[in-house]
Amino acid sequence: MAWMRDNKLRLNPDKTQVAGGKVKKPGKRGRKPAKIDLKAKLERSRQSARECRARKKLRYQYLEELVSSRERAICALREELEMYKQWCMAMDQGKIPSEIKALLSGEEQSKPQQNMSKHNKAVKADANSHNPW
Repeated sequence: MAWMRDNKLRLNPDKTQVAGGKVKKPGKRGRKPAKIDLKAKLERSRQSARECRARKKLRYQYLEELVSSRERAICALREELEMYKQWCMAMDQGKIPSEIKALLSGEEQSKPQQNMSKHNKAVKADANSHNPW
C-alpha cells in the first residue's frame, strides 16, 4: 500500500492528493485571503495616518489648554498667598488690615443666615431620612 501512495505522488507532479474524489493541495488550512488591491490598501493606510495625526494634534491641544489653566490657577493661588503673608506681617506690627475687618464684620452679619440655612438643611435631611422612597 505504501508503494501505491508513493506511486500516486510520482504521478501527480504538483503533489495533489485525491481523496474521495476531491483534489486536495497541501499547504495552509483555512480561508485564503482575497487578493487585496494595493492602491486601496495604500489609501487606507494614508487615511489612517491622517486620522492618527489629527487625534494626536487634538490631544496636544487639550493638554496645552490643561497646562495653561493649571498655570493660571497657580498664579492666582500665589497672589492669594502673598496677600495673606502681607496681612500676617501687618498683624505682627499691630495693624489690622481693612480687608480683615471687612471679613470679620461680614462673618458676623452672615452667621445668623448661615445658621438658618444649616438648620433648614438639617430639617430637609431629617425629613428625607424618614421617607422610604
